[in-house]
Amino acid sequence: MNRKNNFIIKGLKKSLIASCQPIPKGPLDSSSFILASAKASIIGGAKALRIEGFKNLKVIKKNINLPVIGIKKRISSKYPIIITPLLSDVDKLAESGADIIAFDSTLRNRPFSVKKLISKIHSYKKLAMADCSSVKDALNAFDNGADILSTTLSGYTGDKPIPKNPDFKLLDSLINKFKVPIIAEGRFNTPVLFKKAIDAGAHSVVVGTALNRIELITRSFLDEK
Repeated sequence: MNRKNNFIIKGLKKSLIASCQPIPKGPLDSSSFILASAKASIIGGAKALRIEGFKNLKVIKKNINLPVIGIKKRISSKYPIIITPLLSDVDKLAESGADIIAFDSTLRNRPFSVKKLISKIHSYKKLAMADCSSVKDALNAFDNGADILSTTLSGYTGDKPIPKNPDFKLLDSLINKFKVPIIAEGRFNTPVLFKKAIDAGAHSVVVGTALNRIELITRSFLDEK
């Protein structure tokens, strides 16, 4: 790992990473809002950002000097992988300035193998972050050289309803089994859950919906009736 990437990893220790991803095609889905949301999150204490899309990433990197996890989401009828499925996505994310490139590392049908994605990410001297749904996903990504493992996709890959709570069982398993930074992501939507994840040994915690998806935040009040 080069000096820059080592510096990024150390700087994320026990930090909050703000995922600034509004609902696609919603009223807040614009680069200007994403930039404003990112700036507000940084004022609040976020130490890094998770940003989707090449245009948005370029805007963020032009205006903000913090580490950014870059992803590209795609919907395809040919495969279930959504997060950074293509090698060309890696090319464009790297060119757009991503410091860390995250990708779906689940063991599902995919256009390119996890090994090829990680190799491509490393060819740009970027950090490879494997978004996992299980220990098996994490093991495969780790064996193929992933620099960071996350719990991002736990609860999102099957036919069952999405759980309400974070997957602390998976988080604990990854922390205990792998000697790389483990990032908690996926429904860590309160300060209490953030602290619990950090106390459990998470390197960082990604928080998204609870910070900037105003439609869902508003709906949550009404759903509690």
